[in-house]
Amino acid sequence: MLDMELIRKDREAVATALAKRLDPAEVNRALDEIQRLDQERRALITEIDAERQRRKAEARAYAEAKRAGVEPQVGAADAERKQLAQLESELDEVQSRLRTTMSELPNLPADDVVAGGKEANRVVRTFGEQPAIEKVRDHVELSRALGLVDHERGVKLGGSGFWMYTGLGARLEWALVNWLIEQNIQAGYEFLLPPHLLLDSAGFAAGQFPKFYDDVYHLDMQSAPRGQFLLPTAETAILGAYQDEILETAKLPLKAFAYTPCYRREAAGSHSDERGTVRGHQFNKVEIFQFTLPEQADAALESMVAHVEGLVGKLGLHFQTSLLAAGDSSASMKKTLDVEVWMPSTGKYKEVSSVSWGGDYQARRAAIRYREPGGKQTRFVHTLNGSALATSRLFPAILEQFQQPDGSVVVPEVLRDKLGADRLTPGA
Repeated sequence: MLDMELIRKDREAVATALAKRLDPAEVNRALDEIQRLDQERRALITEIDAERQRRKAEARAYAEAKRAGVEPQVGAADAERKQLAQLESELDEVQSRLRTTMSELPNLPADDVVAGGKEANRVVRTFGEQPAIEKVRDHVELSRALGLVDHERGVKLGGSGFWMYTGLGARLEWALVNWLIEQNIQAGYEFLLPPHLLLDSAGFAAGQFPKFYDDVYHLDMQSAPRGQFLLPTAETAILGAYQDEILETAKLPLKAFAYTPCYRREAAGSHSDERGTVRGHQFNKVEIFQFTLPEQADAALESMVAHVEGLVGKLGLHFQTSLLAAGDSSASMKKTLDVEVWMPSTGKYKEVSSVSWGGDYQARRAAIRYREPGGKQTRFVHTLNGSALATSRLFPAILEQFQQPDGSVVVPEVLRDKLGADRLTPGA
């Protein structure tokens, strides 16, 4: 959520930044409504404060009349109480409308983030060389030939958009998860295993609700009267775990990570680059997260991107890092860099991690603050998150980039001890 004070003081700057993401006319309509509601809210607060002062004066007059033996006028006091209750009800309604309107605005993109969609994304670094493969087989064909993924039984169990890892495929997926957990612990992140069912408040705090409310799986209200949904990413859980807290300044940056399955209503399309395990309703992901002081955020973003790049590099994969344009990054984030692996079968790069800086946008929604040592006032922390990594996309990249002419696939060296094999072969 944006800073109301910033909108009051520098509406033009806010409008210019939001225009990188939204139609300028839409931005101005939203800001007009926000400022109108803000003025109405402030006027009501002033009127309520004055009414409360009058009530105090009436109460003093009532007490003095009683002491003097004079019967006080009660009717006027009753009318004052009714008027105050009406004003307070109006204020609640205006504040609710203001909060809803504010919550629908996206974050302000960072200065170096350009307007536009995917076409405006910019590659900032490339690692390694594209593997030379004479006859490329895609990961779906390879996973079937090697007995790694059973797509048909996955659909039998869960319907379209689901799959089941089998044999060495299940072991490779689990080896990836375990290796990533070890690597993130070594990088100084605290390991968390959060619930997979979250309250709606966590979705709002992360900025996913209300806009993307229908993109997740919700429990029916009879089963979950408080509102619960299956987490779409561990980012939602880690952020939500610290809602309404004041963090110790000395412990910032606070670094945490979680492994979870992720559940999303989106499913693979008909395009070849979304087949197999690339996109589905359930997939595994390890997510890193940092809560920082505002002045620590730049360094934190750099370190998180470098960490993720290091993970993909250790697997020996060819990949690139891209700075996303405003229209292609999450609405909650100021700046996002995608780490994208090369998929030989499609001749395209596919994102395995989005590392993002949210500024204080999520912290405002979640009321996560810090207090300077010895100080009284609190300020909002900054939040950053990134996949480290999405295994359902690493898996096909490993199969495709390390495939051999004889139909086998070389296992990345860092995974061989965990897998107990250095090569995946047909019929193994």
